[in-house]
Amino acid sequence: MAERSFTPEEANEALGEVRPLVERMVEAKRALDEAEERRDEAVRHISGNGGGIHPTELATLHRQVEEAILELGQALDAVQELGVVVKDIDSGLVDFPSVRAGRPVLLCWQLGEDEVAFWHGLEDGFAGRQPI
Repeated sequence: MAERSFTPEEANEALGEVRPLVERMVEAKRALDEAEERRDEAVRHISGNGGGIHPTELATLHRQVEEAILELGQALDAVQELGVVVKDIDSGLVDFPSVRAGRPVLLCWQLGEDEVAFWHGLEDGFAGRQPI
């Protein structure tokens, strides 16, 4: 399948669908981080003295991590199926492949921004963002 290319107008139109998916992705990553921390704390406690943890608690914590991983994977897949490239899961940074002056570039958007208003070269990354 060929990579989709967006004009700035198409990228901004796509935000209606992309924004809620990126919000879901960021929330899923936060939930995964929290579930992993709870599980890791229980494992540390068990390896210390093991007391005070119900036998099913660790299994529940493992299941919560697995569920969070599944949710994050589904959110990532949904964003990528639209042709959008995920750059940072924690901050909700995504790029829309595009063409500018005949060369491939990326239109850059981050959760919290009102519109797709920046672009950068393929090798420049977020630090090389320039206004459209």
